[in-house]
Amino acid sequence: MAMRVAFRCLSANFSTVLLQLSRPVQISANRLLWKANTARTMSTTSRLSTALKFTDKHEWVRVEGAVGTVGISNFAQEALGDVVYCGLPEVGQKLEQMEEFGALESVKAASELYSPLTGEVTEINTELADNPGLVNKSCYEGGWLIKMTIDNPAELDGLMDDGSYEKLIKSLDE
Repeated sequence: MAMRVAFRCLSANFSTVLLQLSRPVQISANRLLWKANTARTMSTTSRLSTALKFTDKHEWVRVEGAVGTVGISNFAQEALGDVVYCGLPEVGQKLEQMEEFGALESVKAASELYSPLTGEVTEINTELADNPGLVNKSCYEGGWLIKMTIDNPAELDGLMDDGSYEKLIKSLDE
């Protein structure tokens, strides 16, 4: 008896859900305008987006046009502790992907820096000479390390996106 009542309740609720699903969906004019005014990007530029890409050595790169801005991840700066020195390359230095290009020293340790991509250094963050702690305070903004040309955009495909990098970090904690 209880089973029959439960089945009737279920089928009655299921019928109303089906009726609601079969009704036309109404979207407000404001929402349609918002969708129409949304900037669209072509899939061919996905490799040159502003999203961060990560290496397994904890460097990140943000690509804007044909220039990549490079820094270290929050995970890396936390592991290093208070950064007290940044050794960076000269502008004009050519780098190969995963080539060592500098070092960070902290009160705890020293760590080499590796280029996430092949290219030429076009700018270094000169603020780090006087204030290396910017790496700790703002590793994704003011604490960037170098800017570089991108000689081989296909190398971006071999780097990790946010989700993949998070999985890497979690696997290190285990």
